[in-house]
Amino acid sequence: MTALTPLDELWLTEAVRLREQHAGPLEDDEASRRARTSAGDLATRIKNRALWLAERDSMLAALRHWKQGARLSLILLGVFAVISGAGLAFAALGDGQTPVNVFWALGSLLGLNLILLLGWALGLIFAGESTASLGRLWLWLSEKLSRDAQAAQLAPALILLLQRKRLNRWLLGTCVNGLWLLALLSALTLLLLLMATRRYGFVWETTILGSDTFVSLTQGLGTLPSLLGFTVPSENMIRASGDSALVIENARQAWAAWLVGVLVLYGIAPRLLLTLLCYGRWRAGREHLTLDLTEPGFVELRERLMPSSERLGVNDAAPEQLHSVQSGPAATESEGALLVAIELDDQRPWPPSLPATVIDAGVLDNRESRRALLDQLTRYPPARLVVACDPHRSPDRGSLALIAELARCAAATRIWLLAAPLGEALDVHRLSDWHNALHPLELIWTDSAPLTWLETGHD
Repeated sequence: MTALTPLDELWLTEAVRLREQHAGPLEDDEASRRARTSAGDLATRIKNRALWLAERDSMLAALRHWKQGARLSLILLGVFAVISGAGLAFAALGDGQTPVNVFWALGSLLGLNLILLLGWALGLIFAGESTASLGRLWLWLSEKLSRDAQAAQLAPALILLLQRKRLNRWLLGTCVNGLWLLALLSALTLLLLLMATRRYGFVWETTILGSDTFVSLTQGLGTLPSLLGFTVPSENMIRASGDSALVIENARQAWAAWLVGVLVLYGIAPRLLLTLLCYGRWRAGREHLTLDLTEPGFVELRERLMPSSERLGVNDAAPEQLHSVQSGPAATESEGALLVAIELDDQRPWPPSLPATVIDAGVLDNRESRRALLDQLTRYPPARLVVACDPHRSPDRGSLALIAELARCAAATRIWLLAAPLGEALDVHRLSDWHNALHPLELIWTDSAPLTWLETGHD
């Protein structure tokens, strides 16, 4: 599994904030407790809390799907850019049956590119943000291709996060200029291929302009390409090419080199430089992204994650995936053995006789005792944990949630379904309910005292 980047962590944190802003606070007792026990400042704890919630509620998987969709959409746009570039080359040179009007060809190759480039630059300078349609299309396609209900807040979260450092322009600019660069490179490649395999004649035509205008324009556009070695037609060649009925044989290569040079210098080079500039600014700005701790959603977390005194919160409705047991702490990070019971009545003697190496954590019968024990287990996870349950009680959602939370704090966990007191019998249907409820948790359960396993780690 690919590790999260710092941008991914900030992105998920912002997405969780937006989700809570729109749908209300999430049930986060365990997430907040784990965040409190982690070292770091408030921003670090807020991120730790959000990452735990994101993994629990499948937002982490949604992020990976969104990024896969973003890569796929870039590939699709890249293919479209290559095909479009090839179309520009075909439109510029035609079928070779008639002479090519060099300025129509130049307009076909660079006209739309220069218009959109000017619009992008003006938007960047005067509006502060580029309104690049290709960039927005990429974001839209990325969201559509992710196809994940949990990804609804990811695109808005990314936009809000990047806007704080005004990085939207550079990310979208990299995308837009990169796609145009790909299109123009495709046009150049096909242009060279067509010129190498077909015989083209080049002319210019006009009704109201004089030949001097075309001479000046051709030589002016060819000044920079000529510095790089591209051939520029001489004045005599330019004037002679004004007669569409006359195609000068030795002018073919000069016009072809001039057309390629103008495409490279005024089309490809600007897009390449802008792509590198935008990408460089994006990389540099990305390293300085931070959370805005003045956001109301983050301000409300300050007292819970960095409390001046411990206090009880409010129980919210648990999400559907609350009762899942993920891998507990590694054996090298945990030690000791612990026995704990959940909501036992006074008629049952407790605790049983325990080996000296096993610690009795008592009976959890109220929220304060649960919170205290969970805080302790989060800091010092045991290697083995046995949770004793009374099968006379129904396996309600609260009990199952507590069992799952306890199991996540230990390297190995077993459930002990206590036998009935003397003179009483267990309800077979109630016991079956417990078995069915514990099965999704993938925890080992037993109806006999697992004290040997608790003491030694084996049966």
